[in-house]
Amino acid sequence: MTGVEPMGTVATERGCPRPRAADAVAPPSTSTVREEAAAFYALPELAAVASPERLAQVRASIDATGTYEHTGAELLLGAKIAWRNHARCSGRASWQSLELYDARHCSTPAEVAQACWEHLRLSTNGGRLRALITVFRPRRADDDGIEIVNPQLIRYAGYRNPDGSVTGDPLHVELTDLARHLGWRGAGGAFDVLPLMLRVDGGPVQLFDVPADAVLEIPLSHPEYDWFAGLGLRWHANPAISNLTLEIGGLAYTASPFSGWYVSSEIGARNLGDDGRYAMLRTVADGMGLDTSRNDTLWRDRALVELNQAVLHSYRRSGVHILDHHTAASQFVRHVDREHAQGRPVPADWAWVNPPMSASTTPTFHRTYDPPDFSVRPNFVARQAGGCPVTGG
Repeated sequence: MTGVEPMGTVATERGCPRPRAADAVAPPSTSTVREEAAAFYALPELAAVASPERLAQVRASIDATGTYEHTGAELLLGAKIAWRNHARCSGRASWQSLELYDARHCSTPAEVAQACWEHLRLSTNGGRLRALITVFRPRRADDDGIEIVNPQLIRYAGYRNPDGSVTGDPLHVELTDLARHLGWRGAGGAFDVLPLMLRVDGGPVQLFDVPADAVLEIPLSHPEYDWFAGLGLRWHANPAISNLTLEIGGLAYTASPFSGWYVSSEIGARNLGDDGRYAMLRTVADGMGLDTSRNDTLWRDRALVELNQAVLHSYRRSGVHILDHHTAASQFVRHVDREHAQGRPVPADWAWVNPPMSASTTPTFHRTYDPPDFSVRPNFVARQAGGCPVTGG
């Protein structure tokens, strides 16, 4: 199977998954596009990339066709501001470093998949991760746009076992069920990379194997515990978010994969530590010889620290960029102070900008922020929650 050959499509017979529209929301009206375009071009940052006559050109295009097209410079700046505006991202300090891979020319599922592989290769950069966004064409009034079903371009499968347990990542059991329904046959391991699932213009969902050279994985070991490597844990280098819609100036880019880099606690505390994920805390505690019979031995806390220490050690030893949660929190606080000095608010969801471990030891914990404003644009917008991302059921 090649990297751009579809593995299967969603069947439409009774009882089989039937795709839904990418966002389950009607495209904006012409008047809304006009209003949001005017607000976008009124942003002071746009003066650097758009001439004074640009808004008149945009309005003329909207009047004639109902829409318009961003220049590459406008698209990149809009994506940067969207990152800066996103209330649930603690990595916004690097918003100005974002790069763009413009994939608006892609029109077929195979072309979209190929651009996703290029996104992974460019942003992974041999471990020296780059902040990169790949943007496909926006949704039009006469189609459903492009939808990437996977929440990230690289996700591990979760296989249901007869006894009710899960091999792999329990978070992605339903996604794995869908892939298998469409013909994918994973190896049944704990870290099998799921195929990319996507659809174009309301067509059937198609599956594409992620090429091996587009996935950089890091086997985990510990600097002090030799037995840790024997657990067989690993994680991928690139957190390529792929289930958000980028909204800029009235245009909705329903497929816009975005890569930054991991904070170690996202992997060690959440992905590998959470009971609803790989649930490795008791296994690590047993390896450390801790008493797990009582809560007051704090075995979970001690195992959590060592699991995160293993992540940091392994990524750095492999030459893969990663941040610890203390550094990430300090960077975010400095970003807030810089933005306020520029007279800009920093909407922030307190629960999301604080790390999932040792939160009170970080500077993000001990302050308040401008309230989250999910209506501000440009921004990254979550799809409607509820049910299967393909069937809507």
